[in-house]
Amino acid sequence: MNSILEKEKKLNSALTKLKELNLDNPDIKKNIETLTDQKNQLKIEKHEIEKKYKTLVDEHDNLALKLREFEHKEKMEEKKD
Repeated sequence: MNSILEKEKKLNSALTKLKELNLDNPDIKKNIETLTDQKNQLKIEKHEIEKKYKTLVDEHDNLALKLREFEHKEKMEEKKD
């Protein structure tokens, strides 16, 4: 029971500190804007990397299929000889 009261007290303290944050501070606003810009840039880069990865996987699958077809063709030619 004591543990729950301690946790509640800590949560209330953290909540009070969050409420006291002055988001009108120009430095904080600038930092938030910078972080938002960085986050958006990272999302764009992630999307580009995922797109390139998908392209590479598709190319790999196509090359693997061509290789199997080539190997199968070679085996068929060896059987003829």
